[in-house]
Amino acid sequence: MNKVYPSARAALDGVVHDGQLLAVGGFGLCGIPEALIDALRDSGAKHLSVISNNAGVDGFGLGKLLETRQIRKMISSYVGENKEFERQYLAGELELEFTPQGTLAEKLRAGGAGIPAFFTKTGVGTLVAEGKELREFDGQTYVMERSLVPDVALVKAHRADRSGNLQFRLTARNFNPAAAMAGRTTIVEVEEIVETGAMEPDSIHLPGIYVHRIVLNANPEKRIEKRTITERSTEKAGS
Repeated sequence: MNKVYPSARAALDGVVHDGQLLAVGGFGLCGIPEALIDALRDSGAKHLSVISNNAGVDGFGLGKLLETRQIRKMISSYVGENKEFERQYLAGELELEFTPQGTLAEKLRAGGAGIPAFFTKTGVGTLVAEGKELREFDGQTYVMERSLVPDVALVKAHRADRSGNLQFRLTARNFNPAAAMAGRTTIVEVEEIVETGAMEPDSIHLPGIYVHRIVLNANPEKRIEKRTITERSTEKAGS
């Protein structure tokens, strides 16, 4: 089976539709599938519900889909870097399911493992637990959280072989593996494609059984979310 597609647009063709639930990997702007997000914007698909750690920033990442008003609802754990997100939410134009970060990661992981729900102490006694089942275990109260199984997962990895086995690089190994596992259809953007068997089995972070389509983006922008520069002191510079 050939999982490699010639472009991000081709990889989304016939898969993405209006009203779907999508998971998008990444943490801030680290490890986001840039080309796939652009292709999703260009597809015109709308009324989307998107699971992601964050909503990108204004003009980049998922922020592009907020600008085109293609996202109806966000399921996220952090949304503090996007003014357009804030404007739409406060105006009642965007739904938000605010989820603790560890719970969000487990919702995806459990969904990929075929576990429909789980119990956690996180959120008990807060708005997070409102309307959800509570249960006692060993004298402690836990809240039941439903797992997430998105229609489509858009993922960024560093390297893939033609069978879809994946390697992630450094911090980009964040929500990407869990999102890839959870998606009913998983599309992966990578910087390098090698022949099957070229990667040592022990170095594979996620097996290809979870991956349906692969697209090459050898030169992503990899924008830095917040650049911090520390000036050297005159003393150090002189020495």
